[in-house]
Amino acid sequence: MKPIRVLLVEDNEGDIVLTRDAFEHGRFEYSIDVVRNGMEAMEYLNSVGAHGDTKLPDLVILDINLPKMNGQEVLHAIKHNDRLRQLPVVMFTTSSTDLDIIESYQNFANCYVTKPFGTHDFEEAIHSIEDFWMSLVQLPNKG
Repeated sequence: MKPIRVLLVEDNEGDIVLTRDAFEHGRFEYSIDVVRNGMEAMEYLNSVGAHGDTKLPDLVILDINLPKMNGQEVLHAIKHNDRLRQLPVVMFTTSSTDLDIIESYQNFANCYVTKPFGTHDFEEAIHSIEDFWMSLVQLPNKG
């Protein structure tokens, strides 16, 4: 089985390290690409500029609080693009406000997970995402 491609859209270096570490200790083999702002996420997903040769990921993990283009704007752009809308997008953010949760689902997020604060809890949240999206859910074949 080929590695599962994950695009992590995150600007916090500590969260990047924790997420990579959790996936490395997961049950599947992953290829994780990281972009650190919303504009770069859209360049990656549209294979533009430095990301001209990238393939679409199997899963997008998207923070809300990003520079240049926030996560809600990225989510909206993904879900309103015929080529990208089928991508599963997990909102993974520190915000637990009703407004952010509602806006995410209005923008067609596939799920919304609030980042826990402790290292162990953070790793458990990533493993829960992994268990759900890679073990239970049937993802579309990208061809």
